[in-house]
Amino acid sequence: MLAMLNYPDIDPVVFALGPLKVHWYGVMYLLAFSGGWWLARLRAAKAHSGWTEEQVDDLVFYFVLGAVVGGRLGYTLFYGWSGLVADPLSLFRVWEGGMSFHGGLIGVLVAMGLLARQQGKTFFQTTDFIAPLVPFGLFTGRIGNFINGELWGGPTDMPWGMRLPCVEFPSYCVGLASGAQWSLPVHPSQLYESLLEGVLLFLILWVFSSQTRPRMAVSAMFLLGYGLFRFSVEFIRLPDAHIGYLAGGWLTQGQVLSLPMLFFGAVFLVMAYKGKRVSG
Repeated sequence: MLAMLNYPDIDPVVFALGPLKVHWYGVMYLLAFSGGWWLARLRAAKAHSGWTEEQVDDLVFYFVLGAVVGGRLGYTLFYGWSGLVADPLSLFRVWEGGMSFHGGLIGVLVAMGLLARQQGKTFFQTTDFIAPLVPFGLFTGRIGNFINGELWGGPTDMPWGMRLPCVEFPSYCVGLASGAQWSLPVHPSQLYESLLEGVLLFLILWVFSSQTRPRMAVSAMFLLGYGLFRFSVEFIRLPDAHIGYLAGGWLTQGQVLSLPMLFFGAVFLVMAYKGKRVSG
């Protein structure tokens, strides 16, 4: 049975004050960072956390800077280089979408390295602390992708498949009768990722880190969890049209970028339990 869910008509602009427009995509980032800050305060308040509220405030500042700069630069390098060459100012139009998680991760790792040195902590002490906070931001970010109408999956006959208006998404209506109003149902892969990378990964890491673990173990679990979920959803999610599949009619850029996460996650987990140095 074909799905009959129609993509809701969501205005990407929450509200406007004269020339100033507040987009849902920006609101999702605001929720991500404020929610992460609140969760970090909760973790810091636990006995023997090794973190003060002031250190948490610095951590969130570095995290936001690394995520935004790294995410945007990563997208232009991994997915949107041709668009940047054609329109260099597009680099600054973050509200239109176009943020790479893998680029953001690199930016955050660089920022956490600088912060760890400044605060006299090790790199993995810092990443073990922030790893359980990241899925909340992934959840809100994927909801932002859904509102923006980007990163859809392929055709499906599942009852939760989403039909897209042909006026806004003509590429999904190719082959349909002329004048068709709606596309065939497609996977809402953004929502799949919000549940897997956001909700499920958050629960796994929050429970896992609630007990004392060896240093690197929590960071390793994050890399393994995200890498596995992202690699799996990429089988359903359609690749960027200007890149397409890299090999075999199924391998995507997202899968290639997720492979190092799976590899290093496994290596770090083995090293963590061999070293058995407490991370807090």
